[in-house]
Amino acid sequence: MSTAANPELYHIPHDTFVADTQAVAQAVREGGWMPDFVIGIGRGGLVPAVYLSHALNVHMLSIDHSSKVPGFADELLGKVAAKSADGVRLLFVDDINDSGGTIADIRRLLVENGCDTGKVRFAVLLDNIRSKVQVDYRAERIDRTDDKRWFVFPWEAVGMDETIVEESLSVPERFA
Repeated sequence: MSTAANPELYHIPHDTFVADTQAVAQAVREGGWMPDFVIGIGRGGLVPAVYLSHALNVHMLSIDHSSKVPGFADELLGKVAAKSADGVRLLFVDDINDSGGTIADIRRLLVENGCDTGKVRFAVLLDNIRSKVQVDYRAERIDRTDDKRWFVFPWEAVGMDETIVEESLSVPERFA
């Protein structure tokens, strides 16, 4: 297993990514709840959201939460919260539910903006069973107690390994 000094980079094959996206789409279809919009959570959820949007034949919106640009994601989340209050069903998509921080932030901001939480669902490709939040749909479950790999999704694979390692080391608690 990896340590914070030397994280194990696990490059997810494109075929696995496509199969995982199809698994999430199937779970959504079988669940009897179809979204009106798929919303990609930037940056990691944008590519899966595009694929899921096509698989479900549903339009996509995006929220760049990871940019941390003050007010930017908050303003967009306010707009989609208003859509949910008008009865629009929203499926938020991210690549991984690891600590749960991103999804918790998104949920909090939605509620603060008057969201009808009954109209919102969350989907991820990888779901850490130890996360502080739960999602509605997932392709795979991991357990961060045992699995310390740093997952490199196909769209991240074009980055330099040094940059990927630097990003992984910014969250040392994942390797604890």
